[in-house]
Amino acid sequence: MTITFYDLLLYAGALLILFMTPGPVWVALTARALTSGFSGAWPLALGVVIGDILWPFLAILGVTWIVNEFAGFMTVLRWVASITFLVMGALIIKNADHKISTDSRLTRPGAWAGFIAGVAVILGNPKAILFYMGVLPGFFDLTTLRWPDMVAIAVLSAVIPLIGNLTLGLFIGKARALLSSPAALRRTNLVAGVLLVLVGIVIPFI
Repeated sequence: MTITFYDLLLYAGALLILFMTPGPVWVALTARALTSGFSGAWPLALGVVIGDILWPFLAILGVTWIVNEFAGFMTVLRWVASITFLVMGALIIKNADHKISTDSRLTRPGAWAGFIAGVAVILGNPKAILFYMGVLPGFFDLTTLRWPDMVAIAVLSAVIPLIGNLTLGLFIGKARALLSSPAALRRTNLVAGVLLVLVGIVIPFI
């Protein structure tokens, strides 16, 4: 492997911060857990893993091809990664009071329905690959990555959100109170937004 444990640790920290930010997966997970409990949440969490593994792989391969064609592109992408986190953090802080709506189409009963819902939620957002293309170069030199490195990154990209999603599904009662309380939601978004901004500031100096 060409990447270090420290590189992976920094990336894991960024993934954890991103998980703290309510989004489509939170909506889907909450909707199913509120209607079916943990038995409805864990299949969806497993479905999300599919995209969490696929998108980083595609992003790495895509960026590697571009870098081979255009010299200096990695330097540009490092700054893109920094700006991505800064903009995400700023937008989250700006919209800290916005509530999350639920979608009843995600609550169909059954483990298979939950798994498919998870796959649909994560693959239904093609901007995810653009996110990884913008973020990964901020943590790793994609031009030197080998297959073991890519596997480690993809596994980490899946495991961190999976643990978070399973935990959220297990303690959905607390999550429901969090999502329904404007004050608590605002605090969560502010903390996540500030942390994302800090990550964006640090990336150029890694």
